[in-house]
Parts: sequence; structure tokens; C-alpha cells
Amino acid sequence: MTDTHSQDSSSNQAPQRTPFYQSHIDSEGKLVDFSGWELPIHYGSQIEEHEAVRTDAGMFDVSHMVVTDIKGADTKAWLQKLLANDVNKLTTAGKALYSGMLNEQGGVIDDLIVYLMNAEETEYRIVSNAATRDKDLAQFNKVAEGFNIMITERPELAMLAVQGPNAIAKLAQAKPSWADTLATLKPFVGADLTDIEGTDWFVARTGYTGEDGVEVIMHADDAPAFFEQLKANGIKPAGLGARDTLRMEAGMNLYGHDMDETISPYECNMGWTLALKDDRAFVGREALVSKRKQSKEYNTAMKQVGLLLTTRGVLREGMTVTINQGTDNEQTGIITSGTFSPSLKNSIAIARVPASLSEDDSVQVDLRGKGKFVDVRVLKLPFVRNGKQQFDS
Repeated sequence: MTDTHSQDSSSNQAPQRTPFYQSHIDSEGKLVDFSGWELPIHYGSQIEEHEAVRTDAGMFDVSHMVVTDIKGADTKAWLQKLLANDVNKLTTAGKALYSGMLNEQGGVIDDLIVYLMNAEETEYRIVSNAATRDKDLAQFNKVAEGFNIMITERPELAMLAVQGPNAIAKLAQAKPSWADTLATLKPFVGADLTDIEGTDWFVARTGYTGEDGVEVIMHADDAPAFFEQLKANGIKPAGLGARDTLRMEAGMNLYGHDMDETISPYECNMGWTLALKDDRAFVGREALVSKRKQSKEYNTAMKQVGLLLTTRGVLREGMTVTINQGTDNEQTGIITSGTFSPSLKNSIAIARVPASLSEDDSVQVDLRGKGKFVDVRVLKLPFVRNGKQQFDS
């Protein structure tokens, strides 16, 4: 699932605290203001937390993300208008769908996950980003006009992501009564745990790290004890720093960086989420189709790629990517996310570049803004998935 590092500059209020706040303090987490929430950047070593998720199991507090439940006879029809992906793909209770929610111009208001919560297709759950909360809820309500639905935000819920190759096994060890449910849970499917744990417990095989694992939703009152239970079973607390390097290695977008309301899904590797084969009139469809046609006609289309720097230095967001520098065919792109990859021991980046970029083109980045260009390797995302490098050395 996606997250966001964008700060809410409209508010000068003290940051909010999640139900895991004391758990972070007790685990010696270094807390920072993140999208208006006080969350751990690390618990001592970002590298160790990254490695724990890649090789074993780690857990992240993602309670700042927004959980919204929608009920009513028109819920499915509302989602068909709201989202660019097609909720008809959700055929069984618990199944999840990743989608962009677009504006009328075809830009991405937010990317989110929607779950079908009942077989009657009258109840759904949306998990969306923290920094886009206000505009997301405004869009939900704007599109809801004329639909018979009830939209309920669930701020009383907490959410913990448990990720890594041993995440499922260690979670089953901590919660033996969940073992059968976890063993049969397929990727991008969730399960209501009411019959096992009581009200408000939900587990889904989703995540934002490129590793196996789940995201668990529970009532805030149950959160601290659950955190301690997982910690006691060898699941390492991990902070926002590791979360960012993990998602970058996995080639996953960060809202407000790799895409926003000015960026088309085609420009941020979300074209696969667009359901355009039928005539469904979702918000932004007409603009999306029109702009796509124009960009092809005028050769202005952009695409998303990965960049690998094999020399010293770090690729950073905002750096210009230069293609065929100094030639008649010189073009430019931009790095939208950049970091040092703990798994690859080199710097990596996600970049938006001209769609015409080919293997024959030379690609360089001016690391220090002083005209000293260094070669970078262009790769198809992701860099790392399930602990393994995804490209030839």
C-alpha cells in the first residue's frame, strides 16, 4: 500500500499521536512530525530495521492513514464513478483493489486501497493517505451527491503493518488462533477477525515494502498490547526511514513526490490501474483519454523508470535527468524520489522521463548542480522484490 511524506502546512497544531505512541517511547523510537502525526523515524538504526524486513520480520505503525467505511445500496455505483480502477473486480468479501482517485483533469488526487467488506456489495472500506485526508474526504462527499450511501471515517481504529519473509509465521506464532486464517489468506485479500478477536479486528495481505506480510486494523484500545505481543515474538519495530527505503527499492510511489494532482497515472506507472475497456464514466476519464492522445501526437508523453548510480554519491528528489546531453536530441526528466539503497549498496531513484527514452540513449544526472554529469543506469522497476535484486548486475 502507499503512504505519504507530505507535510500538512495548513495546520500549526501540535502533531497528533497514534495509539502506539507509548509503545514507540518504550521501544526508544526517535519521533518526528510526519504529516501532522508524531511517528518514529527509527528506533536506533534505520539500516537494521530495513534489513529486518528484508530478511526476517518488522512492523510499522501506519495508524495515521485514513480508514473510511462506506455503506449503502449505491456504494458500488459510487465507487465506479469515484475510482479509475473497476470495483467489479472485487467479487468476494475481503478482496482488495489498488486504485487512483482522479480529478476532472485526470491528475491523481490520491492513490488508495478499497476492500469489499460483504458479499452483498453494499459495504466497502477505503484506506487512504494521511496528508491528503481533507481533500480525499471532500472528493468522497462531492461525488456522493445523489447516491444513497453513508460515509464514516474511523479515527478510533489503529493500524500496524507486519512485513518480511517471516512476518506471517511470526504473527501466527504470536496469534495462534489466527494461524488458519493467515495460512489461507491470499495476496491483496483481507479477512474479518470478529469471530476470533472481537469487533474491529481486520487483517489483509497487503503492504508497502515489496515483501510478504499483512496490515492489521484494530481498535485503538487493543493496539499497545498487540504491539508488545508481536515484539515479544521477534517482530522488530521499524520506523519511517526504513519504510521509505523499502518502498523505494520495491518501486512503489510516494504521494506528493512521485505523483500528485498534476500527474497522470500514465506518468507514474499507474496505467495498469486504469480500467478503460468499458464505457464507465469515472471522474477524470475524458481528460485522461484526451491528454493521452495529445501526448502521443506531440511526442510529449512521460513515463516512470528506475535509476541506479554505481559510482559514489546519492540521487535526490528534484535533480534533473539529462538524456543525450549536448546533442541535438537532448531531453530532460526529473528525479521524483531518491535515496541510498541498503540492499543494493548504491544510490537509487525513481524518475519521470520522456516516454521515448530507449536503451541506446545516454542518461546522466548532475549530482551537485555544477555541470559535472555522472552516468546512471536506467532500470525497470522494482529494484528489489521478495528480498531479491530484480535486474542483472
